[in-house]
Amino acid sequence: MFTSVLMIEKALTSADVEFVTTLHGDEAVSFHVLLQPRGDQADRLLRAIDDIALGELDEATRERETPEGQDAAALGVQALEVSLEALHGAGSEAVGRLVEDHPLDALKALVEETGADEVIVLTDPHYVEEFFHRDWASRARHKVGVPVLKLFSHSKA
Repeated sequence: MFTSVLMIEKALTSADVEFVTTLHGDEAVSFHVLLQPRGDQADRLLRAIDDIALGELDEATRERETPEGQDAAALGVQALEVSLEALHGAGSEAVGRLVEDHPLDALKALVEETGADEVIVLTDPHYVEEFFHRDWASRARHKVGVPVLKLFSHSKA
């Protein structure tokens, strides 16, 4: 069985689930999902710049409403449950957990623990971080020792 570590920041959409579960054709895939809620990541300014770059001006003005801390964790638990159920519904094995601190350290540890074959980072675009190679995928490529695939979410969850 092929083992993938899937890093996400929000609940997977049905399009996201179809995308990641069909990447390897008919080969069975087991997913280990790591979710760090968006509000526990970059500061509000970077998130607002990303929203503006995507043409989502309304979203940029509402960044201060993005839950952070314990509120983000509560929404993260729900997003993780929805994502795991969706992966199971697509016929994949899937387990997961929230990441509160140092997502790349958690990623590296999980890759080593599971003997993962690959890492898939599936997020909304983060233009500022990507430009400076500070996004999860860019940083993980130098840390985890397995192929890292960067994918963009298909739609808002």
